[in-house]
Amino acid sequence: MPAGIKHIEFWVSNLERSMDFYRPFFSLIGWRGFDDTSFYSGDTKVYFVEKNTSFSNNIGPRHICFLADSRGMVDQVGDFLKTAGVKIIRGPLESSYKNRVSYTVDFKDPDGYILEVATVSAEPA
Repeated sequence: MPAGIKHIEFWVSNLERSMDFYRPFFSLIGWRGFDDTSFYSGDTKVYFVEKNTSFSNNIGPRHICFLADSRGMVDQVGDFLKTAGVKIIRGPLESSYKNRVSYTVDFKDPDGYILEVATVSAEPA
C-alpha cells in the first residue's frame, strides 16, 4: 500500500448538525459513506466525533483541501454552500499559488473548520 493519509478525525460540537452538512457535501465530491459518521475515498477515511469543546480550544490544521475532478464539481459545491447558508470565504474562482492556477472554493463548516474544494493546479498559460 502506498504512503498516504489513512484517516482524519474531526471533533464537532453537534454530530447531527455536522452530518446534515457533510452527507450531501461528501456526496457532491464523490466520497462514499462508510457508516453513519464517516466517509471514504480510496484508502482515506474522514470521521466525526461529537466532543464538548470548541474549535478555539484546539490547535490543528489551518484547512483541509479536497480534490475536485472538475470545475463543474467546484461550482456544484459552491451552489450547495450558498443553498445551505454556509459561510464562503472565497470562490468559486481561479486562484494562483506558487505560479500554479486552480479553481477553488473555500468555506467554513458548521464548527468553523476551514475547508477547500479545488481542481488540480496547472501551469498558467
